[in-house]
Amino acid sequence: MASFVIEGGHRLCGEIHPQGAKNEVLQIICATLLTAEEVTVNNIPDILDVNNLIQLLRDMGVTVAKKGIDSYSFKAENVDLAYLESDEFLKKCSSLRGSVMLIGPMVARFGKALISKPGGDKIGRRRLDTHFVGIQNLGADFRYDEGRGIYEITADKLQGSYMLLDEASVTGTANIVMAAVLAKGTTTIYNAACEPYLQQLCRLLNRMGAKISGIASNLLTIEGVEELHGSQHTVLPDMIEVGSFIGMAAMTKSEITIKNVSYENLGIIPESFRRLGIKLEQRGDDIYVPAQETYQIESFIDGSIMTIADATWPGLTPDLLSVMLVVATQAKGSVLIHQKMFESRLFFVDKLIDMGAQIILCDPHRAVVIGHNHSFKLRGSRLTSPDIRAGIALLIAAMSAEGTSTISNIEQIDRGYQNIEGRLNAIGARITRI
Repeated sequence: MASFVIEGGHRLCGEIHPQGAKNEVLQIICATLLTAEEVTVNNIPDILDVNNLIQLLRDMGVTVAKKGIDSYSFKAENVDLAYLESDEFLKKCSSLRGSVMLIGPMVARFGKALISKPGGDKIGRRRLDTHFVGIQNLGADFRYDEGRGIYEITADKLQGSYMLLDEASVTGTANIVMAAVLAKGTTTIYNAACEPYLQQLCRLLNRMGAKISGIASNLLTIEGVEELHGSQHTVLPDMIEVGSFIGMAAMTKSEITIKNVSYENLGIIPESFRRLGIKLEQRGDDIYVPAQETYQIESFIDGSIMTIADATWPGLTPDLLSVMLVVATQAKGSVLIHQKMFESRLFFVDKLIDMGAQIILCDPHRAVVIGHNHSFKLRGSRLTSPDIRAGIALLIAAMSAEGTSTISNIEQIDRGYQNIEGRLNAIGARITRI
């Protein structure tokens, strides 16, 4: 198990480039199974979750070729359907949450999919009902094998259907869309997720020959086609990384430029950081964050305490609330952080309290942060990364702290952030991997 040793208190200065979006590329890679022709994907991040999914496709018989530093081609011409019933395949699925998005493409193209309960972050309940009910609405049969702990999904031929999702699940919508593009007839999905990741997936599928309308809205209409063909796709910059770098600059009083952020796809993220008092400027497609000695949290118009809460797109992504909570610990003022979607994501705040932060954990979903206004620094500490997003938040806290911190279980950070210590050390951080 690897660890980071962080020497806190160093200011950053320079330019940093965000990686390709993890949440998008997992969907895109699964979508390559929908055709026997070659699909080339660019701007793929070199991170653990993505590399594991690429290897899983290789094991399934997909021909994968590395075309460049961050480009791969995928050709699912000879998928080994027998391998999908093996214990090895099912074990790999159980350690990779993105594997759940194999269901839609496999059932649509081959009429069958097997999957074990997928893994991922331990951040509370992450139910699969939306995935399963949506694909059942298209005519698939689900059977749970309690002895092996696996789901078996079969369908002779999927049939288009109207459905109103009970939650705007990003991965659930992606799974249903990938199944529906090869179904017979028309599928209508209301309360669909409409994040940029989903928009990108739908645009790729349309380039492959699908007929999807309503992209960027929560009402998608899909006319099924007989088959899809090859195409090319470039993954967006990772909005979560962009937000992480904004928070990192504020916490360490640093001046940085975040390059090529695809600003139009960041939604409410820049404005949410401005609510915490952080100055940032859009310069073309870059974000410039000036060095700030202090930043003050806004209050609502009636003077009540600011609340930062996650919401479905175009609301604030829940993946950034851990970062915003840490950033608030050094702001002037107080803020209520309300994590609505996952009930265990705030449990890392005890580590921040040990470092000297003033935080009241109200319940599993809400925490009040009373900012220090940089009047005193957090203290270096021994920390453990519980999940990807809490891991990067703890790294930000350690970079701003007085003294040296050690973060263990950094494999969680590696799942979502490419060579993070190398890129941060290049602009002034002091992070050592041991």
